[in-house]
Amino acid sequence: MVHIAIDIGASSGRLIEGTVDDGKIILNEIHRFPNKFNQKEKYACWDIHYLLKEILTGLQIAKQKGISSCTVGIDTWAVDYALIDADGNLLQDIISYRDHRTDGIMEKVFKVISKEDIYKKTCLQFLSFNTLFQLFVENKNLLGKTDKILLVPDYLNYCLTNKLTAEITNASTTQLLNIKTRNYDSELLDLIGIHRDQFPNLVEPGTIIGPLLKDKFPSYNLPDCTVIAVGSHDTASAVLGVPATEGNWAYLSSGTWSLLGVELEHPVVTNESLEENYTNEYGAFQTYRFLKNIMGLWVIQEVKRLLPNDLDFAELVSEAQSVTPFKQFINFNDDRFLNPKNMIEEIKEYCRELNQPIPETIPEIAAAIYHNLGIITAFHIDHIERIIGRPIEIVHIVGGGSNNAFLNQCISTYSQRTVLAGPSEATAIGNLLIQFLYSGSISTIQEGRKIVQESFPLSRFDPKPFNKDALFEQFIEATNLIRSDVS
Repeated sequence: MVHIAIDIGASSGRLIEGTVDDGKIILNEIHRFPNKFNQKEKYACWDIHYLLKEILTGLQIAKQKGISSCTVGIDTWAVDYALIDADGNLLQDIISYRDHRTDGIMEKVFKVISKEDIYKKTCLQFLSFNTLFQLFVENKNLLGKTDKILLVPDYLNYCLTNKLTAEITNASTTQLLNIKTRNYDSELLDLIGIHRDQFPNLVEPGTIIGPLLKDKFPSYNLPDCTVIAVGSHDTASAVLGVPATEGNWAYLSSGTWSLLGVELEHPVVTNESLEENYTNEYGAFQTYRFLKNIMGLWVIQEVKRLLPNDLDFAELVSEAQSVTPFKQFINFNDDRFLNPKNMIEEIKEYCRELNQPIPETIPEIAAAIYHNLGIITAFHIDHIERIIGRPIEIVHIVGGGSNNAFLNQCISTYSQRTVLAGPSEATAIGNLLIQFLYSGSISTIQEGRKIVQESFPLSRFDPKPFNKDALFEQFIEATNLIRSDVS
């Protein structure tokens, strides 16, 4: 059976065919396309009609390549949602989490229900763009007209099948699910003025959603497709695709965001996890992704966007390596770097405010980004280890950032841990593993991860001698942060 992963991130999307042949996973990229949000009148919005068109184009290409039938699974980023009426019409454009409409909203919510109470209910980190806060500021008249609220992959599944579902790994990122009941929390729904029936039924990865309704899209020549719920939050799929079967390991899903964490059987709910803003997102098969959001390669992507088009990422990495490190210490987890008007000027202003040397050249700016992302990641590796009470010996870096050998080495050295990098398409692979389970190509996720190990080469980075504790203290002092803010 042929399986196709539809993996859409904040900067690009792709359709990837996957098969298991002689104990190895074989990938074939069918279609790739760019993605971005656009400023549209008041809000920064995603072009969901464009994304649907690219999905259909990719499936048509699959048919042209001789794929007459297949399974399909969709994963995307989290938290953003579509509002649809009783006829299935989209009531407004899907607003991006990087829009500024939720700036300062968390403090208003905490006046109604405390931060501690929300965390006890949901065990989720506090980010200003979580669905809870987006819906708190949403137009109430519009919500009154809303029949269903669908996260982005659920909406795309609905467009293909006319079936309304809410896949649970992504639903957990809304900060609306109660950790004890694994269902929507009535008090939080009351807070935002939403009824439970405005959300579809929750489904687990591996659930069959339904057949692709080809008659809806007569201008496309499409294969027969069975749409399956996968880990529709791209991080959930990325974690499934981590090539680790045993030992004390952590993962870093490295892309626009860096998601650093461990896979656990039970959530971690302590005063420390609340104070340090760690999250317990749901994974596949009743697991939990205990992790920290780190701003990630978004920072360098935004810098590159402001530079001449003939300068690529490989050149930025090469130029960064020529600069003496640790001239600037920058906490890129500060909300000011979420979506500034000009990332280069924001970095300079940050350094100016903290009386640090201002990076003036492109190599200096790139070096400041990579070294500080490495430091912040190393901080949190140490801190996760302390919270969970067991050592982290190996860090598996997956996703597009796994190709950045310079950053990988920084993380290895600054954390004093071995890094194994790859595969870069871990999200699509994790998406496909759920489909392989459906077809019987594999029996368990552990078996699937073993096959991932044997199918894709991994790059190993061992730490160079380094005093990480001294570096951490320098960072803390230079950024005027207490240790608990960054570790």
